[in-house]
Amino acid sequence: MIFGGSVAYDSKRRQKLARHEVYTAELAAPTFLRWSESAITFDRTDHPESIPQPGRYPLVVDPIISMKRLTKVLMEGGSGLNIMYVETLDAMGVDRARIRPTRAPFHGIVPGKQAMQLGQIDLPVTSRGPSNYRTETLTFEVVAFHGTYHTILGRPFYVKFKAVPNYTYLKLKMPGPGGVITIGTSF
Repeated sequence: MIFGGSVAYDSKRRQKLARHEVYTAELAAPTFLRWSESAITFDRTDHPESIPQPGRYPLVVDPIISMKRLTKVLMEGGSGLNIMYVETLDAMGVDRARIRPTRAPFHGIVPGKQAMQLGQIDLPVTSRGPSNYRTETLTFEVVAFHGTYHTILGRPFYVKFKAVPNYTYLKLKMPGPGGVITIGTSF
């Protein structure tokens, strides 16, 4: 403990009482995040049959978003946003009235320019393996420009699902109710 200056205790008794108060504080029991009991590792069993040029291809997955399976979803660990294109929403049959308006621009999507979003929407996202799946609700920034992919999932996805990517093997792993869910890229 550091004492001194204008807040120094004026008597030994006050110092003793303060010391007792500090030393009687209980250590907090660690609280672990949900799904943290699953160890996620990558080994030779994750190695694809062939890797023509490691690191060249993006990690593209096919989750189920709002009851629709999307086949071209880019996993972008460098993005701080989950981005949904309005044309994808329209193709999915999601009502545009569900979009909450926001006026905050963001940068880094259109090179050299700020982009304005139409708003935000919350949609359920299901990631699945052969016999194991998990669903979480994510917030997407809805944009009105065209993109190569159906949607882009960024760090909010990784955090919510506790997902770990491996760009060498082009695999994504996350804990699920039946163990670790492993998702390979969809070419």
